[in-house]
Order: sequence, then C-alpha cells, then structure tokens
Amino acid sequence: MSEENNEQNNAKKERGGFNLVLMGIIAIIIAMATTSVSMAIYHNSGDIYLDRSRPGFLPDEEEIDDDEKKEDIDFDFSKVDKLNAETMKEYLENINKEIEEVDSYKNPFSAEVLSDENLGIPVETGAE
Repeated sequence: MSEENNEQNNAKKERGGFNLVLMGIIAIIIAMATTSVSMAIYHNSGDIYLDRSRPGFLPDEEEIDDDEKKEDIDFDFSKVDKLNAETMKEYLENINKEIEEVDSYKNPFSAEVLSDENLGIPVETGAE
C-alpha cells in the first residue's frame, strides 16, 4: 500500500511541475496577445501620432522655421558660452520683464486670468 501511495505522490509532483510550466507559458501568451491588441488599437486610433514623447515624432530642427523660434522665445542664451556678468545682467532684465507681466494681473488666482481675452484666444460671436 505504501508503494502505491509513493507512486501516486511522485506522479502528482511531476504533474504539478508540468502544470506550473504550462501555466507560465499560457500567461506569457495571454500577455503577448493583450499587448498586441492594445498596440493595434493605439496605432489604428491615430493616438500614436499624438504621442510627442516618442523621439521619432518630435519635429527636427530643420522642420521648425526660424520665425517660429523667434516668436516662441523672447530671449535665448548660448548653451556653450561661459556665464559672465553681462550675460547674467541680460538674463535678469529679461526675467524681470516676465515677472512684471505676471505681476500686472490684478488677481492672479481668479478665473479672469484664464479668460479667452487674456489667453489670446479669438472670441467668436454667434450673432453674425
């Protein structure tokens, strides 16, 4: 009787190991399938083209017009020159202009600051 029990226990252990490996393989297959489906949805929905964090989708330097750069950036400093008193003075003058613009708001934490007029959004009227 004990020999039969030993044989049954050994058979159960072997099946248990096989079941564990099988479960791992199935889990990997399920993970690959769900990832493939989600990537297909991501690509087919067009969201992949909106993801600006991907290096391939950021505009190259030659794609950006120099006029656009000048409009976006009021002041620019060299990234390779050393910091000296003149550069620091120029920086402080430019940053003080920005601080004065922010300080010009009467109540900087009101909803009026985010109005279309303050943000430069053209307001369309429906009565035209």
